[in-house]
Amino acid sequence: MSDEREQHPSETFTFTQLAQDGAARRGRIDMPRGSIRTPAFMPVGTAGTVKAMYLDQVRDLGADIILGNTYHLMLRPGAERVAKLGGLHEFARWPHPILTDSGGFQVMSLSGLRKITEEGVTFQSHVDGAKHFMSPERSIEIQGLLGSDIQMQLDECIALPAGEKEIARAMELSLRWAERCKAAFGDQPGKAMFGIVQGGDHKELRVQSAKALAAMDLKGYAIGGLAVGEPQDVMFDMIETVMPSLPQTKPRYLMGVGTPDDILGSVQRGVDMFDCVMPTRAGRHGLAFTRHGRINLKNARHAEDHRPLDATSDCPATRDYSRAYLHHLVRAGEPLAGMLLTWNNLAYYQQLMAGIRDAITGGRLAAFAAETRAEWVEGDLPPIG
Repeated sequence: MSDEREQHPSETFTFTQLAQDGAARRGRIDMPRGSIRTPAFMPVGTAGTVKAMYLDQVRDLGADIILGNTYHLMLRPGAERVAKLGGLHEFARWPHPILTDSGGFQVMSLSGLRKITEEGVTFQSHVDGAKHFMSPERSIEIQGLLGSDIQMQLDECIALPAGEKEIARAMELSLRWAERCKAAFGDQPGKAMFGIVQGGDHKELRVQSAKALAAMDLKGYAIGGLAVGEPQDVMFDMIETVMPSLPQTKPRYLMGVGTPDDILGSVQRGVDMFDCVMPTRAGRHGLAFTRHGRINLKNARHAEDHRPLDATSDCPATRDYSRAYLHHLVRAGEPLAGMLLTWNNLAYYQQLMAGIRDAITGGRLAAFAAETRAEWVEGDLPPIG
């Protein structure tokens, strides 16, 4: 099966599994605004933009969907204003599917600036200090004003490590908020609301959360509260723990993940969707992701290296610019450095996802994963001279 982008617009939100290899699934989500090939990586467009990229570029690299950030967009320019201007799709010139987070992660990370109650969260804006209140209902309302195609429930994501009682309290609150979000979302044909599995690093709490959410019969399910500093094996263990409790017929989204190795390992455990700021943030800080692994363009070894990052790539940023030039741009603090390296990084992530999808179809994901990891271990080309 080819990995070429095929559009199957649907008036309803549907998930079709096309192939399976072990626990890994290849599938397709169909919505009115287009189709999403899974496993999918969603570039993060925090404030209505994927930083340092034109959205046309992002689309051309293979992205079927991007992520918008509810917290940042509600503060600037404001959800009501975006709605007045035609919604986020028209505002940002991205007519394809958009997933919005609930704003919960950003709000919860403002530990000194927020107060949580059963009703919701009162918090201060990091922009101007103004007070805001976010309830489950308001989170869904904001995401609706933005015009989001896939909306996330408001949840409480706590930092690890934490005590079992505190993790249980946050998980149970998140379940009650999920019920309220479902009621607020109502019936929106062609759109979806996903629940978020919480429970920290406690298996019993994770299973309890997953089973309760599955009983709500939502359109999709996310796993939250991971990739927050815990070891990779703990993250993988939690994924394996919750998968049997999530419906086989619904998409599964691992929030905020991650490195290419995290993604590869999570796909092998049954995850369908990912998002992470890592490729864009790393690009703005001089770090390139390639099939050779990570390459730090700040290093002096690149100063007189005429070779590109990867001569075999079909991405112009990767193939056509010398390491010496990229090194110069990074050291000089030129904005073009972040633009080119972000372009490279998102290209690599989408190439990785396309390779994963084809490998699942061919029943050779284990071999693909081994080959990919072997190239990372082998590392970058030896220095010139």
